[in-house]
Amino acid sequence: MADNARAKRLADLIREVVAQKLQRGIKDPRLGTHVTITDTRVTGDLREATVFYTVYGDDEERQAAAAGLESAKGILRSEVGRAAGVKFTPTLTFVMDALPDTARNIEDLLDKARQSDAKVREASAGATYAGGADPYRKPDDDETDDTAE
Repeated sequence: MADNARAKRLADLIREVVAQKLQRGIKDPRLGTHVTITDTRVTGDLREATVFYTVYGDDEERQAAAAGLESAKGILRSEVGRAAGVKFTPTLTFVMDALPDTARNIEDLLDKARQSDAKVREASAGATYAGGADPYRKPDDDETDDTAE
C-alpha cells in the first residue's frame, strides 16, 4: 500500500496529463475546449484513478463528452503510464463533477433567502414594538412587588 503523499502526487500528475492530452492531443470533436478536469483521486493501492470533469454546455454536450472520454480512455491511460513511470498504470474512471450544479443550487437558495429577507424588511418598515422599545426591567426601576409581604 502506498502512502498518501505518493497517491496525491500521482493524482496531480494524472490530472495534468489528462488535461494536457485533452487540450492538445485528442482530435475528438466531442471533447472540445468545454471539458475541464476538476479533480483526480487515486486509491491507496494506486490501481484505480477517478477523474472528475465538468462540461460547460447543455445535457446533449455533457452526454457527448462522456462518450468521448470513454472512447479516449485507452489513449489517456497510456499517456498517464508514459508520464508516471509506475509499475502499474492506474485504470481511469471518468465521473461528471457535480460541483457546478451544486453551486447553482446554492446560489438559487441564497437568492430565495435574499428575497425573503427583503419581504420581511419591507413588512417591518413601519412596525413598532408591542410593549416598548426595551421590554426588560432595569435595576433603577422601583416597581417591585412589595405588596406581597
